[in-house]
Amino acid sequence: MSAQENCTYLIRPSELSLKGGNRKFFEKLLLKNLRALLKGSDAQIIDRNGRIFVQCKPESEEKVKDSINRLIGISGWAKTITTEKTQDAIISACISEGKSLAKKNIGSFKIEARRTDKSFPIDSYKICCLAGEAIISECPSLKVNVKKPEAVIQVEVREKAYIYGGLNEGRRGLPVSSAGKGLLLLSGGIDSPVAGYLMAARGMYLEAVYFHSWPYTSDEAKKKSIKLAEIIGQYSQGIRLSIISFTELMGRIRERSPEPWRTVLLRMAMMECAEHLAKKRKCKCLINGESLSQVASQTIENISCTQSRVTIPVLQPLIGMNKDEIIRLSEKIGTYKTSILPYEDCCTIFSPPHPIIRGDKKEAEKLYEELDTDQLIRDALDSLETEYCSFP
Repeated sequence: MSAQENCTYLIRPSELSLKGGNRKFFEKLLLKNLRALLKGSDAQIIDRNGRIFVQCKPESEEKVKDSINRLIGISGWAKTITTEKTQDAIISACISEGKSLAKKNIGSFKIEARRTDKSFPIDSYKICCLAGEAIISECPSLKVNVKKPEAVIQVEVREKAYIYGGLNEGRRGLPVSSAGKGLLLLSGGIDSPVAGYLMAARGMYLEAVYFHSWPYTSDEAKKKSIKLAEIIGQYSQGIRLSIISFTELMGRIRERSPEPWRTVLLRMAMMECAEHLAKKRKCKCLINGESLSQVASQTIENISCTQSRVTIPVLQPLIGMNKDEIIRLSEKIGTYKTSILPYEDCCTIFSPPHPIIRGDKKEAEKLYEELDTDQLIRDALDSLETEYCSFP
């Protein structure tokens, strides 16, 4: 591909400057994840001095933009104008960006310049002054505002000069797989997919488990969980979803336990079953979507009951978030419309009209032991079905 045919995208990694001697490990993993997302395109990836560049033909731009937008571990990205390192070329490119701003009826801007190549004779401050003056001269409708600009034009002088405006916000966080592997308890609701996304954004590679209880829950509910895994998998380099039949266990709880305790006991069984699966899949923790006191089963007392059956860490990234915050994030990542489809999971259907609010841990353990769940959990694990969702 010739330079004239190429479209170039500049990517800014996130947080990697904080990693010191481990930085190379994170950089290599970020590049590996980007290559996986771009698989099948004609894109070329160039890693250079704290920036990643992706070059592609115009017909591949949509694929490239979609892939970069789903890449966790970057702070921002933009399409760039690439020029030689001359004053005239840089100023000309800045004027082109300024004209684009004027066409969008943007009224104010500023220039931010970074001169990585210190041999370039014009320093960053002078670049900002020259470019700003040239843009104002060519675009009288634009004004410089260094404190609260409507738009920013970036100039980076490296082995070449890169000029870009309209920096897109990245997914931030750390590259997926840099923080080990966790097992997400995925329901059909709003919360657990968001929890999975947040842990992927902290570098965790995800597996997921969904507990299906036909005929209490419908096949549509199972399909809904698969769709949610597919959406989260687009950010997390794919998800292996395990679907486990919990019908027999639900029946045992319904037969042998006091009605107010049913949801807590069901969640205890789910946590125990999930830990068995996590250890088998070499996951280092469980992840769930609990938010403190959001529903009866999520009071601190009931959370203590449900976690009493497991020995590995349980991560709860939503624990201090309110429902509005969780909904906004679910909309941002694209899970909300699927989560609100009217196909309920087994916890929702199984919820008693007057659930226990602050369960006693010792009483919970006594009631649970009386259920004699060991064989039922083994049978449930034997029923496992596997779906591979959104692997690059």
